Amino acid sequence: MFKILVTGANGQLGSEIKELSSHYPQHDFIFADRTMLDLSNLVKIENFFANKHFDAIINCAAYTAVDRAESESELADTINHRFVSMLAKIAKRTSTKLIHISTDYVFDGCNHRPYIESDPTNPQGMYGKTKCDGESAILTIAPANTIIIRTSWVYSSFGTNFVKTMLRLGKERDSLGVIFDQVGTPTYARDLAQAILEVLPSINNEKPEIYHYSNEGAVSWYDFAKAIFELSNIQCSVNPITTDQYPTPASRPHYSLLNKTKIKNDFNLSIPYWRDSLKECLITLGETK
Repeated sequence: MFKILVTGANGQLGSEIKELSSHYPQHDFIFADRTMLDLSNLVKIENFFANKHFDAIINCAAYTAVDRAESESELADTINHRFVSMLAKIAKRTSTKLIHISTDYVFDGCNHRPYIESDPTNPQGMYGKTKCDGESAILTIAPANTIIIRTSWVYSSFGTNFVKTMLRLGKERDSLGVIFDQVGTPTYARDLAQAILEVLPSINNEKPEIYHYSNEGAVSWYDFAKAIFELSNIQCSVNPITTDQYPTPASRPHYSLLNKTKIKNDFNLSIPYWRDSLKECLITLGETK
C-alpha cells in the first residue's frame, strides 16, 4: 500500500484531501496536524521523520498570515522555508515523492499576461519571500520525483477564507467595499486536492518541476464578491474600491493570473471554471438559493 504523509492536515487543502482520501483505498494516508508535527520546532521535525518512511509527502502546511508575516518573519521563514528545506533533504535521502504547495505571491504582480512557471520571481512581502525561499531550497537540493504547485486565492468549505468572510459580512451589512484593482483566479481547494491526488501516481521526474494551478478564468475580488452574493441570494450591495483605499501591512500582487498549460498538458488535467467551482462550494456550505 502506498503510504502518503499529508502535512497541514487541518488547513483548507489538507482538509479537502482528507475528505477525498476515502476514494483512494489503495493509499494509506497519514494526516499530520500541528499536534503531530510542530513546524516551528525543527528538532521535533527531525525526530518525527527519524524512524518513519513515506512513499510520498504532500506538503500543504504553510504560514499563510500574509500581513502578520511582516512582523513574524522568523516564524514565517521557519515554516515556509527552513521546514521545506528539511522536507526536500528527507525526500532526497529516502527517495520519497514530494508535492509542495506554493503561491502566486512569489511574483510581483506587474505582468500583463498570465504568469508561466519560468517567469522571474520577485516577491513583495515577507510571506511571498519565505515561500519563494522554500521553492529555491527545493530546486537547490533537487530531490527526484518532486513538484512544486503554485496556486492562488484558495478557498474552501473548511477554515477561514474570502468566501466564508463575504458570506458572514454580507448577512451582517447592507453594503461592502471590495477591491477591484487586483485581478487573479480563485482556487477551490477541493479542485486542487483532486488534481494533486490525480497527478501523484504520474510524477516521474529527475529534477523538481514547477507547475501552476488555479481554477480557470479571471476575476477581481470585487467580481468574486458579487458572484458569491448572487449565487447565495444575499442582498448586499458591493462597491468597488482601490487597493490604496484598503491599506494593509503587506502589499498584494495587482495581477496574479497563472498560466495552467503545463500542468494540463503534462498530466492531462481538466480544470473547472472558477464560477462553477464557487457554486459547488456554496452548495457544500448550504448557501445556494
